[in-house]
Amino acid sequence: MKVELVTTLKRHATRILSELRHSKEPILITEHGQPSAYLVDVDDYLLMQQRLQILEGIAKGERAIEEGRVVTQQQAKQQMSKWLS
Repeated sequence: MKVELVTTLKRHATRILSELRHSKEPILITEHGQPSAYLVDVDDYLLMQQRLQILEGIAKGERAIEEGRVVTQQQAKQQMSKWLS
């Protein structure tokens, strides 16, 4: 992963963003020697958000199973048919 100082980002933002678009490699921005932010390509960020939503949905489903909040396939079909009518 590439690392850049925040001052370098300020001075060379256009070049750094151009490199990011071409390499698709996230860039860690540091400030006073400490990690401050990540720069990521927009498409990669959107993909990460979609994946996160999927994982959150899976986690909700697993919690529902653990808590016994489940229905049979027949019950699910009946509920769906009510919603779709």
